[in-house]
Amino acid sequence: MKTILIVGFGDIAERLVRRYAHQATFIGLTRQAGRAAELRALGVIPHVADLDAPATLRRLPRVDAVFHFAPPPGTGTTDPRTASLLRALGRRCPGALVYISTSGVYGDCAGAWVAETRPLAPVSGRAVRRVDAERRLRAWGRRQGVPVTVLRAPGIYAADRLPLERIRRGTPALLREADSYTNHIHADDLARLAWAALFRGRAGRVYHAVDALPLKMGDWFDSCADAFDLPRPPRVTRAEAEHVLSEALLSFLRESRRLSNVRTVRELRLKYRYPTSDHLLRELRRARGQLPLF
Repeated sequence: MKTILIVGFGDIAERLVRRYAHQATFIGLTRQAGRAAELRALGVIPHVADLDAPATLRRLPRVDAVFHFAPPPGTGTTDPRTASLLRALGRRCPGALVYISTSGVYGDCAGAWVAETRPLAPVSGRAVRRVDAERRLRAWGRRQGVPVTVLRAPGIYAADRLPLERIRRGTPALLREADSYTNHIHADDLARLAWAALFRGRAGRVYHAVDALPLKMGDWFDSCADAFDLPRPPRVTRAEAEHVLSEALLSFLRESRRLSNVRTVRELRLKYRYPTSDHLLRELRRARGQLPLF
């Protein structure tokens, strides 16, 4: 049985562990000693260390594989956390490493379809830092002979990760003709893709961890509103949005792209549980008695 280190133990890591608990021994890196009992309850061996404090990483255990799910810091142009992790692995190189990055590394593509071979053009600071992490990891993998697989993920959704509070607040969306395309992946499918990438991903390969149906952002909000019988968000022009929306939300609206998952489906050979976000919304409506069983 493989021993696998998970760096960045959040929601996706927990979903992965719950699904594959009997197929590997998991070690969860956490910087909060208070989470040790929580990890043990999941059957995970806790390892307390902090990527922001490299000295705490000196005793990383030797493992067969690493899932790197930790985000970069919130500022700067590089990812020192990834750099610290790679230094700590040192000569104890795992047999494989899977990293979850972001689709934001492409920047604005004006709604075009995007394959993994498209040149990177990050705009936001968070995307710039992700590009640095990707490059460090892939270069390290080549030097050390470790297969590194990168999953570029977009907006992650699940039954408990829907924009319902935003909709209830009545936060506006853009008029459809001015709106940006956005991509999605269900949290369970992202966890399953990470597992598939560990065994089927090619060395140095990038995959889009996205479902099959990109949506305009306002259409996504409308679909969520309809599924829960909430009023659809009002629509505004881009000029109006600059005055009423937060800078964080505007940064997403300034980028539009449709990511292809052809390579992902062909090479990782995973049948999505939620091929589109509508599959989850229909499931939730059915659970609330709003759709017939057949």
